[in-house]
Amino acid sequence: MTIDPAIIDLARLQPMANAIRALSMDAVQAANSGHPGMPMGMADVATVLFDRHLKFDPARPDWADRDRFVLSAGHGSMLIYSLLNLSGYARPTMEEIANFRQLGSPCAGHPENFLLDGVECTTGPLGQGLAMAVGMAMAERHLNAIFGDDLVDHRTWVLAGDGCLMEGINHEAIGLAGHLKLGQLNVLWDDNAITIDGGTDMSTSEDICARYEATGWHVVRCDGHDFESIDAGLEAAKADPRPSLIACKTIIGKGAPNKQGTSATHGAALGPDEVSATRAELGWDAEPFVIPADIAANWNALGIRGAEASAAWDVRLAASSHSDAFEAQMAGPAAGADEALKDYIRSLAAEPKKVATRKASEMALGPLTEKLPQLIGGSADLTGSNNTKTASTAPFTHGDYSGRYVYYGIREFGMAAAMNGMALHGGVTPYGGTFLIFSDYCRNAIRLSALQQVGAIYVMTHDSIGLGEDGPTHQPIEQVMSLRLIPNLLTFRPCDTIETAECWALAVKSTESPSVLALSRQGLPQLRGEGDEAWTGADNRCAKGGYRLQSAKGPRKVVLVASGSEVALATDCAAELEKQGIGADVVSMPCTELFDTQDAAYKADLLPSGTLIVSIEAGVTQGWERYTGLGGLNIGIDRFGASAPAGQLFEKFGLTSEAIVPQILNKLSN
Repeated sequence: MTIDPAIIDLARLQPMANAIRALSMDAVQAANSGHPGMPMGMADVATVLFDRHLKFDPARPDWADRDRFVLSAGHGSMLIYSLLNLSGYARPTMEEIANFRQLGSPCAGHPENFLLDGVECTTGPLGQGLAMAVGMAMAERHLNAIFGDDLVDHRTWVLAGDGCLMEGINHEAIGLAGHLKLGQLNVLWDDNAITIDGGTDMSTSEDICARYEATGWHVVRCDGHDFESIDAGLEAAKADPRPSLIACKTIIGKGAPNKQGTSATHGAALGPDEVSATRAELGWDAEPFVIPADIAANWNALGIRGAEASAAWDVRLAASSHSDAFEAQMAGPAAGADEALKDYIRSLAAEPKKVATRKASEMALGPLTEKLPQLIGGSADLTGSNNTKTASTAPFTHGDYSGRYVYYGIREFGMAAAMNGMALHGGVTPYGGTFLIFSDYCRNAIRLSALQQVGAIYVMTHDSIGLGEDGPTHQPIEQVMSLRLIPNLLTFRPCDTIETAECWALAVKSTESPSVLALSRQGLPQLRGEGDEAWTGADNRCAKGGYRLQSAKGPRKVVLVASGSEVALATDCAAELEKQGIGADVVSMPCTELFDTQDAAYKADLLPSGTLIVSIEAGVTQGWERYTGLGGLNIGIDRFGASAPAGQLFEKFGLTSEAIVPQILNKLSN
């Protein structure tokens, strides 16, 4: 099936668009909850996009060269549920749409990528869908530069609302996209001038089109209810080498005669009377959740056309000299992580290094990026501090998309969201760096990494008061523990070079959970080495989250549990206790999340009852009680830091063996 660009069949398209309106208002009405206004207002635009421009195959939702469609305005989720059902995806079924927002239905209040094929990313927090789409477009350009147009040549389409364009992340995302000249990225702006509170003139007066133009975007305007105008706008966007904003002037709730154009349609069901009036307005006689056969056939025809396109791509892949390399690239780097690091870790066992773990991370990244082409790095303007660039990662620029290092600029939130988009796109595994304190700027995107089950890797350095003179604004106190609160996020805080490499291997292999590597600025001694001379990966001690680094020499009375830079401090404390006849184990706990998954016997062996368990970490103590118990001792910092050299700060805050050992002795005596 081909499209004649000169023919706009209004008689066919209008009923197709009205099917979206009917399904959207009926589902929201049945749930008595939801947002019918945006799906009804953008139904015409979405119909033209799917009918004439979007490359997709409903039977192969994971086809690598499909266009990506991102519903950034995720509150209008009934739009994408309607589109998926009508165009031939296996799900959602009509029954599932009828159970919109109900327990057990994949038609959640906001689209979730793990519930439905065809939902490219989880959206809801406004602006992040658009920012993730930037990452998808970056991944597409990178893979295109390597494998060529025959295998990789697709677009990323975004439907965004006023809220997406107001959020601060939008500024970060479009600035990056404009700078990188991501011409395969097109944003359809639902320009309806309505938010929940009312008209947008209540809260903003900016010229959005001018802002996009100022960041290097192509801007085109269209009437969002005129099929020919919409089609012309989308054609113009495809023809321009810059990323494009298509400003679609629409009426929110289009078709609802008494409520359209008002905030009343934004976030509430229309009500039975208005639903009946809308049916009359649209000439829609079908019962709720029933699509007339002729309209359904027109929608299903789009899937047939998509199947032809994906089959032609299969032929090109089979004939390509790059076919094996392409499939290996799309398979991801997980299987090669241990092999890439094996010789490096063995060399550390033979020749120990005393370096900051941020430097140890750079050292581990050397063989990883050399041997795993899927890894794409970057930093939010802190490359020299995060140590995230290697000899194998040339810059990713608009002049050379084959590069594997992104200079994100001071855009922590935008970087994190773009990393999610890259990971969701497939074929690349992103890692990006900033200071740990700025994880708060990234936090909502990190949370979405975890929710979406993607293996993005966050390299976060300067992980404690050990960063020194930059002072309390830059010294993380609560950040490590707060990151541990996010479900499905692995927070690694390694203590030396070997642990850092092991944590990197685990992060690369963790394809369904994101990882944070919290790394030190200050140099740390290498505590590992013995037993690592023949390291293979199967013996990765960090894989258990916590392990006995050092056993008590005398009768064990104390277990010292620490992470990161404080593991060396724990060994100092153990040595002092042993001098006084008090046996002390040292447990390194680089990842509490992995430790929590171990069986009860392992945990009991590591943290035995009847001993004093002491946690030591240069951060808040809250949370460590789950390991030390109510009778344990928690050493840390429950206040903000100060500006001074690192050594002086550790002494000031009592993070020395001279300060800790007396507390342990006092606890034992009482």
